[in-house]
Amino acid sequence: MASTSGVNLAVSGLASGFDWQTLVTQLAQAERAPETVWSKTQSKLNSQNSAYTIIKSYLSQLQNDVQALKDPALYDNRSAQSASSSVATAASASGGLTGSFKFNISTLATAATQTGTGNISSFISPDGNVGDVTVGSANFAAAVTAGTFTVNGAQVNIATTDSLQTVFDNIAAATNNAVTASYDNTTDKITLSSVGAITLGSAADTSNFLQVAKLYNTGSGTVTSLDKLGRVNTDATLASADLAAPIAGTGSFAINGVSFSYDAGQDTVQSMLDQINSSAAGVSASYDVTNNHFVLANKTTGDVGIALQDVTGNFLGATGLSGGALTHGKNLLYTLNGSSQQLISQGNTITQESSSLTGVTVTALATGTVSVTVGSDNASIKTAVQNFINDYNTVQSYIGSQTASSTDSTGSVTSGILASDQDANGIIANLRSLSFAPVAGLTGALDQLAKLGIQTNGKDNTIQLSDATALDTALANNLNAVKNIFSDATNGVAVKLDAYLTKTIGDNGTIIKHQASLTKQSTSIDDQIANQEKIITADAAAWTKSFRLMETAQASLTQQLAYLNKAFP
Repeated sequence: MASTSGVNLAVSGLASGFDWQTLVTQLAQAERAPETVWSKTQSKLNSQNSAYTIIKSYLSQLQNDVQALKDPALYDNRSAQSASSSVATAASASGGLTGSFKFNISTLATAATQTGTGNISSFISPDGNVGDVTVGSANFAAAVTAGTFTVNGAQVNIATTDSLQTVFDNIAAATNNAVTASYDNTTDKITLSSVGAITLGSAADTSNFLQVAKLYNTGSGTVTSLDKLGRVNTDATLASADLAAPIAGTGSFAINGVSFSYDAGQDTVQSMLDQINSSAAGVSASYDVTNNHFVLANKTTGDVGIALQDVTGNFLGATGLSGGALTHGKNLLYTLNGSSQQLISQGNTITQESSSLTGVTVTALATGTVSVTVGSDNASIKTAVQNFINDYNTVQSYIGSQTASSTDSTGSVTSGILASDQDANGIIANLRSLSFAPVAGLTGALDQLAKLGIQTNGKDNTIQLSDATALDTALANNLNAVKNIFSDATNGVAVKLDAYLTKTIGDNGTIIKHQASLTKQSTSIDDQIANQEKIITADAAAWTKSFRLMETAQASLTQQLAYLNKAFP
């Protein structure tokens, strides 16, 4: 008997002629029929879950609007208007006094200043030897630039490496000795002399020497620097800063009771100014290079002084501050509502401390009369109401579109993904009833949204401000009633809506639970499909095994028959 070895019995129908592999595939596909139904159900569940995610987002925004309307502070907001913003601006705090107020501002507040004595620097040439003074490095108030300047129509060349004597010689040479220059080390000034009138400068000048030397036309034969030429070198140490009165060693001083220490060999003039400016002394310190003096200015306005004391050393004396003059600051002076009583504020901001107007703040910018009107900030309330209407409509429209069913021209009905969903329909109904029911416990005509001009449109569940005048009138004449409609602690529309929305979309809200149920159902279908696939795999394996055995038997019979035919022809 011939062997069946070498025959691939896995090939469907090789021995039997029967395509059993196709049959196995068809049988497996038939067993998958329930999976198609389950997948459709799962797709619907997932779509419903997605729809609820969108609803939850819309409800969250609506709750933000509701909470704004629920807050009593919204109705206490104030709007302040100045009739003349060039004279003063105005603002009002929540709950502030309302009304019209007239301010007559006669004096603006200014800061006190301590102006140090002038000519505080040393001379550019203390010994008068101008041949030793290089113009590019001399302690002029400004740096000299190289180029040319004009004297009596003649151009004079100057380089930053020239000595001051060289510049004087160049002036004499350019003018054929008609104009001579000299320096007085007792006044720290340069003088130009001539038998005739001296004319200085031209539009073609490229050097600023004449300006740095403070030499200007006088129409005479003698021109002298208008002021001392030296300056304080603020970047140098105190000991080498070219102060007329040198500072040496260490020392300390106090400004407005705040102490400062210095080391003349280490600290620079600028570092000391910075230290003062960043301190609690309440002053700004600076060096005025043009006028060659130091200045202290109070950081706050008002008629308050500046206290100075050299404790050890001579910093305040050397800088001229202790010997300078105090310019007193001024207080703001004004009257209110035509009263003759003069009111005072240390600063230019008028607050209730000086005006007794609760919550009203006026910032004076100039002297003059200005009227300020303070009223309820109705614009903010109207914006909050309109935000509520817009977001209410958004959520109602979306849920309506998901629960509705439509019929096409052939009569075929298409249902929304949330059609017949009790939770979705419940949200529609609850929002509507909570928003439009009369507010229990309120007295007077204003007791529901409809009385504020907010109406349903009669077609769907959306609403609109159909009568803006009704809302404006209520805000203007009965703000407290509007406040109670929304924020009454027990029955206010916004109060009840907020509580309902928290129960709906809060951490343990009905939507959260509903979505969890939908997710669980969808996950369960995944498990069903997986289990069904295990069954199908096992069945297919069993069917395949049986058909292979059939193929083996068939092949064996075929071989035996062939043997017999050959043996017994």
